[in-house]
Amino acid sequence: MTMTTEQAEWFAGTFDKLVANVGQAVLGKDHVIRLTFTAMLAEGHVLFEDAPGTGKTMLARAMAATVQGSNNRIQFTPDLLPSDVTGVTIYDQKTQKFEFHKGPIFNNIVLADEINRASPKTQSALLEVMEESRVTVDGVTYEAGRPFMVMATQNPIEQAGTYRLPEAQLDRFLIKTSIGYPDHASTVQLLGGSNLKDRSKAISAVITTQAVADMADLAATVHVDTAVLEYISRLCEETRSAPETRLGVSVRGAIAMVRAAKVWAAGQGRNFVLPDDIKELAAVVWTHRFVMDPEAEFSGATPEAVLARVLSDIAAPQQRAAV
Repeated sequence: MTMTTEQAEWFAGTFDKLVANVGQAVLGKDHVIRLTFTAMLAEGHVLFEDAPGTGKTMLARAMAATVQGSNNRIQFTPDLLPSDVTGVTIYDQKTQKFEFHKGPIFNNIVLADEINRASPKTQSALLEVMEESRVTVDGVTYEAGRPFMVMATQNPIEQAGTYRLPEAQLDRFLIKTSIGYPDHASTVQLLGGSNLKDRSKAISAVITTQAVADMADLAATVHVDTAVLEYISRLCEETRSAPETRLGVSVRGAIAMVRAAKVWAAGQGRNFVLPDDIKELAAVVWTHRFVMDPEAEFSGATPEAVLARVLSDIAAPQQRAAV
């Protein structure tokens, strides 16, 4: 069943309220907030490659408060163990039974701070839960619940003592973006309220976590025309055959685009996806999935430049009317 026009209008109105509410804590970053909510409602995850002090923790807290959800922050360090993320089974002498103590991953929004500072073994502890929203410990599977989103961060400057995220893990992030520094007006407003250490504490809930899950289910019913699906497929194929890349957009990346585009379209009050939605989301959904050829990269080739050429070379289908 396809989303109706009335449902699309309701979705867009609610989406705008969510963005505006978080915007009270994270000033001047409505586009980034929209992208992050798009990932949440597409049931994906976000990787922020950003400098310290740009408001990533504030964003996670404000989003959790907006949807009445729980949140936790994991500071990734070289000595962090997988059990520190997922949880551990402990023997209780009173009951003479093993009990599972849930780790911080069992929250609606999990901020994995400086994820590239942990060892690959600890990083891999996130793979199952990010892909399937569940954790298996000692042969027992535990559901993470809905909504569930990992917001990971990595510092693009200080790379000493870090472990580069493998392609398989990067591919599990629906979106990669950055918050960046606020504009002049937002900075002045932040400085004027410097007495507020945590602006997210003033955020009130807009909807419940159950409503978020319902919105995610509703967004999944947005119509995607076959011509748009073929357009996405051609774009992905072109990135794989580009001479500058060793690895282009995977099938998972193509599916991620469809999921993200559905939410993006619904957030704008449409019950159908346009080719322009694909173009608008292409950079944040796809560029982190590229593996560049070393020689081409040394010559100055970038994922962004390759994607821009591909978008220019592949003609978009004619836009169709609403369903």
